[in-house]
Amino acid sequence: MRHFGHIAPEVRERLFHEEPRDFTADSPPRMLAAGLGATLYSPATRPRLADDVLKQAGRGVVSMVLCLEDSIHDSEVPDAEANLVRQFPELARRVAAGAEPPLLFIRVRNPEQITDLVARLGSSVELLSGFVLPKFTEERGVPFLEALTAAEAATGRRLFAMPVLESPDLLYLETRAETLAGIGRTVDKYRDRVLALRLGVTDFCSAYGLRRPPDMTAYDVQIVASVIADVVNLLGRADGTGFTVTGPVWEYFRHQERMFKPQLRRSPFLEGRADDLRQALIRHDMDGLLREIELDRANGLLGKTCIHPTHVLPVHALSVVSHEEYSDARDIVRPERGGGGVLRSAYTNKMNEVKPHRAWAERTLRRAEAFGVAREDVGFVELLTAGIPG
Repeated sequence: MRHFGHIAPEVRERLFHEEPRDFTADSPPRMLAAGLGATLYSPATRPRLADDVLKQAGRGVVSMVLCLEDSIHDSEVPDAEANLVRQFPELARRVAAGAEPPLLFIRVRNPEQITDLVARLGSSVELLSGFVLPKFTEERGVPFLEALTAAEAATGRRLFAMPVLESPDLLYLETRAETLAGIGRTVDKYRDRVLALRLGVTDFCSAYGLRRPPDMTAYDVQIVASVIADVVNLLGRADGTGFTVTGPVWEYFRHQERMFKPQLRRSPFLEGRADDLRQALIRHDMDGLLREIELDRANGLLGKTCIHPTHVLPVHALSVVSHEEYSDARDIVRPERGGGGVLRSAYTNKMNEVKPHRAWAERTLRRAEAFGVAREDVGFVELLTAGIPG
């Protein structure tokens, strides 16, 4: 699989200075973590789940979570589990015939579901990349990770965990530091099995009866922004001790009266379909999503939880490394720059300090491997419109 693999090769050639690299479920964890992109959630109750998975893969989705937790009613859990056990063999049959699935994860409610589902899936477990672990803390997380370890031993297959950080104890001031430290100890102990950490911002808001409107990002809700900052501070460091932390879900709203002016500038949207695209994005309140994606990256997050297919392309388009970013990053990591120093950007608009900017450059080059590098004259609009049918 590869990002933007669903568009024609000649279009990719026109868009990319360096195309996204191919990867598989067996690729190194660092590549998989960087390449998760827009992780699309789907209730595990969907009756045509195998069809849905392959349909979304054909539209550019490279990671999906099949959810047994908050997206379904408590009474639906047994039927949802049975549906997964039915759908995975069908999906395996179609993959054997040439279909290409995304990375698949199951979001469970309790540790026992991990070992039970792995046993019930039989040989079709080969399609599974791992499990999403809800409301993760040290106390709750250890049993989940022990169950994951047992499932790996039973199947002989590498399985990853993606803990969701959404517990109120992580939000409340009096318990935040202790809870974060406990999470840090736990994920460090099981480092080889933790692919990425996910943020459950909806649960954070719920603890205070909040719900952010489409004109606002998670970073405008200060109590949420403070938690994101602390999670990145402890668990997202670039010194080799950190993990990939993914961006929070964007809750989609249809058009309603706007309190603020549109956040998308007009100037990048002047040619061809671009102006129509700009109006459509504003009409469906997607400009807030675009701003939040940019803020995610500025705050050290990579990838994003998505609950609607229309969010996938914007996340991926804004994850592509610009030609300017790539040029700066390559200059910074050149072997002859190992001693440090300052150099002028090839774009002649900034100074690159080799030692302070090296971690940024290395992270940018990992993103370039997963999402590619745009040509010098290609921007977000071209990348987005190239992936929209019609």
